[in-house]
Amino acid sequence: MPIPDYQTLMLPVLRIAARGETGIRDCIDELARELRLSEDERSALLPSGKQATFSNRVHWAKTYLVHAGLLEMTRRGHFRATPRGTEVLDKHPERIDNAYLNQFNEFRLFKARSGIRKKPAEKAAEEATPEEQIEAAYEEVTDELRAELLDKIVKATPAFFETVIVDLMIAMGYGGSGTDAARRLGRTGDGGIDGLINEDVLGLDSIYLQAKRYAPGNGVGVEKVREFAGSLVERGATKGVFVTTSHFASGAKGYAERIPQRLILIDGDRLTKLLVRHGVGVRTTQTIELKKIDLDYFEQDETR
Repeated sequence: MPIPDYQTLMLPVLRIAARGETGIRDCIDELARELRLSEDERSALLPSGKQATFSNRVHWAKTYLVHAGLLEMTRRGHFRATPRGTEVLDKHPERIDNAYLNQFNEFRLFKARSGIRKKPAEKAAEEATPEEQIEAAYEEVTDELRAELLDKIVKATPAFFETVIVDLMIAMGYGGSGTDAARRLGRTGDGGIDGLINEDVLGLDSIYLQAKRYAPGNGVGVEKVREFAGSLVERGATKGVFVTTSHFASGAKGYAERIPQRLILIDGDRLTKLLVRHGVGVRTTQTIELKKIDLDYFEQDETR
């Protein structure tokens, strides 16, 4: 039998989780038995050859149910149904898919935050070229990665968030490679400064950092930006970077543009893009090469 797509697996995953905490491996095994998948079907790999197709689809089903608030993670690799998830099952839905999950505000916010949208791969096959489908799949995986990154940062300690920002600045080339290139200053009485990093290897100029972990929807107002700018003035600094996991109010953006100090505002969306681009908090699991015909190679035949 064909391996079910990840949306088809959402309802079975939720049913298993409704019985109590379960591990993702146990869930995969139970679903495989329930669906009577053969060993060949269970071990069939994605085109990359790095992961089993069935396991990958169960993971995606679980991930989307979590973002919709139907499942909750209890510990690493384990989850269970939430009261909302149980309530959904009590309604005996015939199917749970992305369209169904869209009724929940958390899922809509997740889609808006991660940039999930209708992509070429979701069109009819004749409307999207293979290259477009590959690019669309890459975008979706990256969107999910960015959303997961932001979620983990929001749940981390303030000190760890400050470390993330300093690590990102170093990865972007600020401060060089010296062990003294950056240091975290966040502590009581820090005057609104969470970090300091040299703009160059010699430390001829410094950039002050401010990091605010806010839940999505809880934006940074102009008063916080004004406070940070005041801290720069007190130190005679001319450059600062203010990073938040949320967003900046329009007034805060306007203020940052008007003051004489060079103040860069980085919101959660831009932050996750930078983290992925510069490899902070993420790692490469596979690399796919796309090859095309080398026309120059075959033109040699025409000149002989």
